[in-house]
Amino acid sequence: MDLTDAAVEILEPLGFEVLELKVREQGSRKGILLRVDRLDENLVSVADISKVSEVFSLELDRLDPFQDAYRLEVESPGPKRPLIRLRHFERFADLAAKFRVAGKSFRGTIRTVEDGLITLETEQETKELRLPDIETARLDEWPESPR
Repeated sequence: MDLTDAAVEILEPLGFEVLELKVREQGSRKGILLRVDRLDENLVSVADISKVSEVFSLELDRLDPFQDAYRLEVESPGPKRPLIRLRHFERFADLAAKFRVAGKSFRGTIRTVEDGLITLETEQETKELRLPDIETARLDEWPESPR
């Protein structure tokens, strides 16, 4: 089973959205970076991070994905949060984000989401994008108050 799928299967019923899971080399051992948000869109607390870490650690012990030791890091999304669902773009409308589409990177301000189209403004133009066409998108600024 894919580790991201395993994380989603275990954490969504507990009220957490898996935003990102990366496996990376950290010196002589592997590291797993897991970024989560709350499905209810409240702020992620230290207690939430602790709970996710404990629950997913148990699942990793069960799956035993690596021969050698590894380190699990669980984080809240933070200011460079990945935007992966239409709801994320709705939630962070009027904020700047960095996009990668068709191999090209650019920065734009998210304006609206309607009928599956994400409208954003760049310095040069207004663009409309469909979610499947976006390779990556991350916030490039943090809202003044939590959203």
